[in-house]
Amino acid sequence: MAAGKRKKSTKRNSATKRGRGSYARRRRASGARRKRKRAAVRFEPFARAAAELGVFAFTALIGLAALFAYFASDLPDPAGLWREGGGPRVTLLAADGAPIMLQGVAQGAPLRLSQLPDHVPEAVMAVEDRNFYHHFGANPVSIIRALIVNANEGAVRQGGSTITQQLAKNVFLSSDRTMKRKIQELMLAFWLEQKFTKDEILTLYLNRVYFGAGAYGVDAASYRYFGKSARYLSVGEAAVLAGLLKAPSRYSPTSNPEDSGKRGRLVIEQMVTARFLSRAEADAAIAAPVLLAAPRFEAAPYFVDHALKQVRALTADVDADFIVRTTFDPRVQAAAETGLIAGMALAGGGEGDGLGEVEAAAVIIDAEGAVRGMIGGRDYAKSQYNRATQAKRQPGSAFKPFVYLAGLMRGETPDSTVLDAPIEIGAYTPGNYKDKYYGEVSLREALARSLNSAALRVQERTGRAFVRETARRMGWAGALTSGPSLGLGVDAVSPLELAVAYAPFANGGFRVEPHVIERIETADGDLVYQHKGSIVEEAAPASAIAETNDMMASVVSWGTGRAAGISGYRVAGKTGTSQESRDAWFAGHAGGLVGVVWIGRDDNKPMDNITGGRAPAIIWREIFSRALPPPTYVPQRDEVDPIAAILHAGG
Repeated sequence: MAAGKRKKSTKRNSATKRGRGSYARRRRASGARRKRKRAAVRFEPFARAAAELGVFAFTALIGLAALFAYFASDLPDPAGLWREGGGPRVTLLAADGAPIMLQGVAQGAPLRLSQLPDHVPEAVMAVEDRNFYHHFGANPVSIIRALIVNANEGAVRQGGSTITQQLAKNVFLSSDRTMKRKIQELMLAFWLEQKFTKDEILTLYLNRVYFGAGAYGVDAASYRYFGKSARYLSVGEAAVLAGLLKAPSRYSPTSNPEDSGKRGRLVIEQMVTARFLSRAEADAAIAAPVLLAAPRFEAAPYFVDHALKQVRALTADVDADFIVRTTFDPRVQAAAETGLIAGMALAGGGEGDGLGEVEAAAVIIDAEGAVRGMIGGRDYAKSQYNRATQAKRQPGSAFKPFVYLAGLMRGETPDSTVLDAPIEIGAYTPGNYKDKYYGEVSLREALARSLNSAALRVQERTGRAFVRETARRMGWAGALTSGPSLGLGVDAVSPLELAVAYAPFANGGFRVEPHVIERIETADGDLVYQHKGSIVEEAAPASAIAETNDMMASVVSWGTGRAAGISGYRVAGKTGTSQESRDAWFAGHAGGLVGVVWIGRDDNKPMDNITGGRAPAIIWREIFSRALPPPTYVPQRDEVDPIAAILHAGG
C-alpha cells in the first residue's frame, strides 16, 4: 500500500512539475511577446519612415524616368553618327586631294589620328579639353564651375563642355543655349563614351568640327587657310586652327590676323602647361612664321551638280558614306571663271552691246577626257540649268574640222584645192559669211576662212556617209543628218560633247569617254569604283590628225579664230556660228587641254550679229592663257595671210 501511494505521489509530483514547466514556458513566451511588442512599439516610427521613404524613392524614380523620357523624346538617333544629313554623305575631292567647296561649304576627307602629326590633336586638347583621356564624357569640375557662373548670371553663359560633349552638340543638336539642350548633350556624350574609344571620338571630332570660312574638319580647314593637307601642319599652324574653335569669325587668320596670332600663341602656351610641348619647342613654334595660302577657288556648282549625279549612278547599290576623288582642277576652274568675266568685258559684255542678256557655257577637259573645269551659266544663283552638259545647240562651222578630216583620210591634203563659189545641192543653196567668195582655194584656206561653199564641196566629193562615220569615230555623241547641211553643223550638241569629239585632235587620234570621277571609296576605305581609263579606240590616223591640226592652227594664226591666239602656244581650233547668230562657239586645244566656249540665248532667239570669232574666241583665249603654265618656248607660227589680217572675223 505504501508503495502504491508513493507511486501516486510521484505521478502527482511529476504532473506538478510539468505544470510548472508549462507555466514557465508560457511566462517566458509571454515575456518574449511583451518584449517584441515593446520593440515593435519602439521601431514603429522607423518602419513608417522607411515605408514613406520607399514610396518617395519609387515616386522619384518614376519622375526621373519621365524626365529622362522628356529629354530623350526628341533626341536624334546617335547610331546615325555619320548620317545626320538624312542620307549618304559625299565628300568631293579635287584631283589634288583638296576638298571641293559645296555652295560655300567644304567637308575634308576623313583623317585618322595616325595620319596627323601629334601636335594637331594635342593643340586642340590643350585649349578645348586637356583631360580628355581621363574623363567619362563630362568633366564634373567644369560642370560645377559652369553651374555657378550660370546661376550668378541667371542664364546659360558657360558650358564646361568636353570634346565628347562638343561632338554630340555639333553632330546631333542645335546651338541653342538652353538647359534642355545641355542635358541632352550630356546624355549623348555618355552614349558616345560607351560606344567609341577615346581615339575614335577625337578622330570624329577633328573631322567634323567647324573651323570657319565654310570649312568643316581639320583637313578642309588646312587646305582653306594654308593650302595643304592637315598631314603637313606645323605646330604654329595647328595652334592657329585650334584657336579658331572658340570663335571662328573672331579668330579668322584671313580677316583678323592679329587676334588669330594672339590666340595661336595662347594655344601654344596651353600646350606647354599640358606638357605637350617643351619650353624650347614652344619658343621655336612662336618664332616660326605662319604663312597663309593664297585664296583658292572655292565653288564650282555646275561641276559639283554634274559630279554628284555621276556619284549617285555609280553607287546606287551601296549604302555608305563616300569619299570621291574627282578630275576637278581648282586652278583650271578659277581660270575659266575669271576668263569668262574678262572675255565678256573685252568683247563688250555690257548693256546695249548684244552680250548683256546672253548666256554662256565653257568646259575644259584634258586629252584623255577628264573634265578639269566647267561653267554651266553666268550666274548659278539665277539658273542651275547646266548649259555645258544639258544644252543641245547647233555648232555651226565648229563641225567643219570633221569634214576636212574625212577628206584628208580619203586622200586630200591641206594644199589640195577646192572651188569657193555659190553652190546648189538640190534645193539647198547656202551662202558664205557676208556672201564673200574666193574662187579656187586650198583646203587650209577654206577652213581658216570658214568658207561654207568650199566645205560642202569637200563633203560632197568625200561622201556624207564617210563624214558622218568620221565624226562618230571621233566621239560625236548625237544624231547626224544625212542631208547636205551636215557639213555646216546643223546637228545639236552640248559643249561637253563637242569637247569630247575634239579630244582626238589633242591626243593623236584616239576617241575618249568623258569622266569626272576618278575613284570612289566608302568612309571606311572600301573601294567602290575606280576609273580604268578613257581611251576607247583609234579614231583616225595620226597623220590625218596632224594635218587637220595644222589647218586648225591656221584658223587661229590668220583665219576667223585670230582672237583665240595665245603667245607661246600653238593653238588649234575652230569658230562656229549657227544661223542668224543663235549660237556662237569656239572649240580648240592647246597645251594638252581641250576647251569649248558657247554663248547664246536660252530661248534660242538670234543674237545681234555675234560670231564665234569674236566673244567666244576672246573668252577661250582668256581662259586658256590663265589655265596653261607660262610657255617655255615660242614655237614658229604659220605665216600670216596679209589679206586675212584685214578681213572681219566670221565663222
